[in-house]
Amino acid sequence: MLRRPLFYSRNPSFWRPPSDLLNTSRRTRSELGEMTTFLLRTLSRSSFATSRSRHPSYACFRLGRTFAVPAAVADEEAETVMFPREGSGVSYGLNWALAGRGVIVKDKAYYNLKMSELEKLGTGKIESMSGLPLYMRGNTTGGTPDISKVQFGKLLKQVASHISSVSSIFVQDGAISSSPTFDAKVRIISDSSSALLPLADILWKTPTRAVSHDSSPLTVYIASSISTDADEANYDRHSTDLKQLGQDVNLVSSKTGENIGFSPKPTTAFAAADIERSSLILCGNAFADVNIIKDALSALAAPIISARGGLPLLARILVSGNSVILLFAPEDTIKSSSDLHGTLLSMDAGVVLSSHGVMPFFQTKDRTVPNVLKRPAAIIFASADSTGALPSISKLSPGQAAYHFLAGYQDGKFTPAYIKGPSSLEPLVLASALHSQLKDSEIPTFLINVNDGGKHINGKELLKLVQSSLSADLPKSQLGADDAKGELKGKYKSFLSGRFEELPEEFSF
Repeated sequence: MLRRPLFYSRNPSFWRPPSDLLNTSRRTRSELGEMTTFLLRTLSRSSFATSRSRHPSYACFRLGRTFAVPAAVADEEAETVMFPREGSGVSYGLNWALAGRGVIVKDKAYYNLKMSELEKLGTGKIESMSGLPLYMRGNTTGGTPDISKVQFGKLLKQVASHISSVSSIFVQDGAISSSPTFDAKVRIISDSSSALLPLADILWKTPTRAVSHDSSPLTVYIASSISTDADEANYDRHSTDLKQLGQDVNLVSSKTGENIGFSPKPTTAFAAADIERSSLILCGNAFADVNIIKDALSALAAPIISARGGLPLLARILVSGNSVILLFAPEDTIKSSSDLHGTLLSMDAGVVLSSHGVMPFFQTKDRTVPNVLKRPAAIIFASADSTGALPSISKLSPGQAAYHFLAGYQDGKFTPAYIKGPSSLEPLVLASALHSQLKDSEIPTFLINVNDGGKHINGKELLKLVQSSLSADLPKSQLGADDAKGELKGKYKSFLSGRFEELPEEFSF
């Protein structure tokens, strides 16, 4: 008697019952019936890990987990299949979840291993890289080459096929944002234990099964050992598996990335992300470029965090005494302000602002910091104006704060919402959300000119101005009072009106 339907893997030791996961499947009952029939036929024909039983009535007394296939399904007669107990590298639930992402386990799949366990499996040191290309679909701000839906789909199938061909797969779960209420869960599927390390080092820990139970997790595929020339037999085999499971197949057996149609053509190491699919692909040594990984993950996580009530912003958390301050500043300003580094919770830009407080996107250097910090005592926007039109520090209303945040003015150039890299959310959407939060929370906001009178202030001076924002005696500045300020105001208006169709009435210089 058949006890439960089984899921197919090329290695019979990884067949498993779908159990409660079938409740979330989108397949109809008839489709499931057809798939089950196919799986059982495949099972009955397998010669690996199977044995003919002359006494099927005694199968229940075997030490291993057994399932009897009925003669109605088998071609000749019922067979008894031995299933190994779950253990290290053997998890039927994990295999089923990976199959839902197009990855079919060949032999072992290791889940959430500790560092000591990874080292036993040959994890080595990673040499950091930078400047590798990132292709993104769904980017609203520019700055990265585009990738089409078809191109990403072809690449994803190539990578899933490659990962399915390796003997050992490594899976690690984590999260972006330190608050489980306003985070984006992440599952990493890698062909190498070493390739996991850079991502495991930046992602927050998350409970076991948190990703499985999450409604919209991100998926990172790492194909560190993928060949530039695809293995035809491997693609054909994986294509057949997916077709038999009812999945669309359009695998590309050509040089990875190059002949998919990327422009410009990538090197052997590159990254590609798709906002709609909530997926990131890292090919070659791209896993060693932490900067592009953070840029891509920040963009992928933003709509998820926003949907959960958080406001994702590219700001940094500065701690001064018992006060928490949000600082928006260009990368160059941060790097040149060494005196500021000791007060920053992290050098990374990326925070979630909510009514509960503020929390960083990625793990910080101080692991003793609470997951959720208290509400900011002040928000600072660092701008650069050498004409003297902007004073050294100005107190802003919520409407002014949203306006200057949206402009991101830096000596004649504009960086909307202080976003230099890719983004999945429009800057105007972020500015409007920030405006609402500032009105509701009444957090004091300030504009600091880091190039006052043509002289760039150093980190010590910037820190002093930031700390002065906590003083209740700081007067509200009258921006736009003289000719120089009027000219700068015109530049703001010209840029913002050309970039955005219509601004809220509350936004002002």
